[in-house]
Amino acid sequence: MFERPVGSDLALLVHIDTDDARRKRISSSVGTGAIDAAKTQQEQGMRLEARRSEFKELAESAGLEVTDIIVGKRKRPDSRLFVGKGKLDEIRMALSETKAELVLFGQRLSPSQERNLEAELKVRVLDRNSLILDIFAQRARSFDGKLQVELAQLQHLSTRLVRGWTHLERQKGGIGLRGPGETQLETDRRLLNERVKVLKGRLTKVRRQREQGRAQRGKSGIHTVALVGYTNAGKSTLFNRITNENVYSADQLFATLDPTLRRLDLDAGQAAVMADTVGFIEDLPHELVDAFRSTLTETREADLLVHVVDVVDDEREQRQKEVNQVLKSIGAGDVPQLLVYNKIDLTDLSPHIRRGDEEQVDAAWVSAVTGEGIEALLEAIAGRLGGARVTGTLHLSPDRGKLRAQLYAASAVSEEIVADDGSVALRIDADAVDWARLASEHSIGAEFES
Repeated sequence: MFERPVGSDLALLVHIDTDDARRKRISSSVGTGAIDAAKTQQEQGMRLEARRSEFKELAESAGLEVTDIIVGKRKRPDSRLFVGKGKLDEIRMALSETKAELVLFGQRLSPSQERNLEAELKVRVLDRNSLILDIFAQRARSFDGKLQVELAQLQHLSTRLVRGWTHLERQKGGIGLRGPGETQLETDRRLLNERVKVLKGRLTKVRRQREQGRAQRGKSGIHTVALVGYTNAGKSTLFNRITNENVYSADQLFATLDPTLRRLDLDAGQAAVMADTVGFIEDLPHELVDAFRSTLTETREADLLVHVVDVVDDEREQRQKEVNQVLKSIGAGDVPQLLVYNKIDLTDLSPHIRRGDEEQVDAAWVSAVTGEGIEALLEAIAGRLGGARVTGTLHLSPDRGKLRAQLYAASAVSEEIVADDGSVALRIDADAVDWARLASEHSIGAEFES
């Protein structure tokens, strides 16, 4: 019988590059264009190095001391240990030299791979997803944030429960040894499922409260602006700068976790609500995306997304793609965006804005630390939110009651005419941002006459 070891603050990192990972990097960087083999190979090397550096930052953000990092390549992961025998011996030797009692893998491990590695190495073994969950658990401060993290952890643990109870998996057999009742594994699994059910019920109540708050803001005509971006791009620092708040910010991954809503005063007496949301990361664990879906609803329901990009990050274009992929997965892919290139104080760039279609500002270069470019950014936000409206007539059949209710909730209906067959003609006078979101969600086409 092998009892699970207890980890320490000394961690050995293992990052193995596989063929699947290489293909994913190539497809995400070259897209559908022609492939320049030499350039592609150089780019992949840079991206791999950036991924390893980010993995080390994650470990340090969790409060761990990294003793060494072991790298390697494989065509495909070994089904039993993820790594081969030679690499396993290398890890074992590094553990002996560094005295580390925790091994972190930069890739996702199956429950059986984690268990087998622990049995071979006699130390605690975790993968990248478990590390991110641990960081989130450390940073959660609000009530709903703690609930969401606990739910994500339990859902992750449910697939790994068997590893800690191999000696209690089966009831003993034989004469005089067949006892009634549950095994320890079954008891833990039942308790875990009951706790998950409780957490989901509490989060449902939190979600309803948030929806009520959004509905009240919609009725009062107050716009919502959500800050999004890759973790450590400077969102919280920018949030503090433009709202005069003091939300915790630091030069580390996932420095802030809980969403924060504050009033944002714009020009000409215009006001909005600004939301500072959790930072995204490449291959964000599905458990976290699912658990934080209610929090991320602030992003999906926003009138404008301020997408913060670290201008000094060599991987900034890839980071933007990763953020947009997560936004698409939570249903926020169609929300209008304003790009903000932050940290120009670390470059020779000067603060300026860029105008796109219809002379709207689509990008701004600022420094959240020094305040350079902030006034122009606020004017750009006000311009993107202000004034533009859509008017016309929308013809709805009797089965489109949900859309009708949402239009009334958004204060977009000025008049309603009901026909004898139960269909309705709605006179629409709506904010352009709200209308674009509803039109996309409900595929409004020929039903609308402008």
